[in-house]
Amino acid sequence: MSTALPTVPVLHSEWIKIRSLRGTFGALIAVFVATVGIQMLTAAMIGTEEAGSMGEDPLLAAFYGLNFGQIAAFAFGATALSSEFHNGALRTSLTAVPDRTRLYLSKMAMVGGLAFVVGQLSGLAAFVGGQAFMGPYTLELGSPGTYRAIFGCGAYLALMALLAAGLTAVLRSASAVLSLLIPFVLILSFVIGQATEGVAGYLPDRAGQMMMRLDTSVGVAPWTGLGVLALWALAALAGGWLSVRRRDA
Repeated sequence: MSTALPTVPVLHSEWIKIRSLRGTFGALIAVFVATVGIQMLTAAMIGTEEAGSMGEDPLLAAFYGLNFGQIAAFAFGATALSSEFHNGALRTSLTAVPDRTRLYLSKMAMVGGLAFVVGQLSGLAAFVGGQAFMGPYTLELGSPGTYRAIFGCGAYLALMALLAAGLTAVLRSASAVLSLLIPFVLILSFVIGQATEGVAGYLPDRAGQMMMRLDTSVGVAPWTGLGVLALWALAALAGGWLSVRRRDA
């Protein structure tokens, strides 16, 4: 199995692909812009109105922009994979890298790595930039849970991108994956949460966002929640690997 692990030349080629695809690279940049920009804009508009104006949990409220950044993360992961299934691109990639497992792992490593780095920068910038507008309700960097939350923000965005990427390898369509994931996270998760709070705690978004909560008395523990999200992403990645291995290019 070790012979199928990513190598530097293959990783470099995957970076070139992502950088050269305008839509994919734009989605990666949008992760930062949406997460930080919306956080700062919202904090500037309503952050000082009253305590809890941006949400009951002040730490989670400091990452409100994450709700929009995750959509860009979905788009990044989905488009990074869907490009392989257009105009025979996968056959070309397999000509250069015949080992399908190495190709797949290299692509996922690059998608996850880039999303994690951008996610970490987004989490730090969103927290610092947003709190600058919070006045008397400001949370200081270093306050309880803040470092965990910033790390969790980056990990959350990376895992969401990998979840979308894995599903795209199965469905071979970015639009199909986005039409599935966006309603699932924005609508279905809320509906299920209203009906059965215990089950909702194990949905990918609810579980992953426990890392950004100050009040951890309700739902799964923060690191457990991140583990639950990682299992969702791992299941999608495993399905994508089987699809790439067994289906025709």
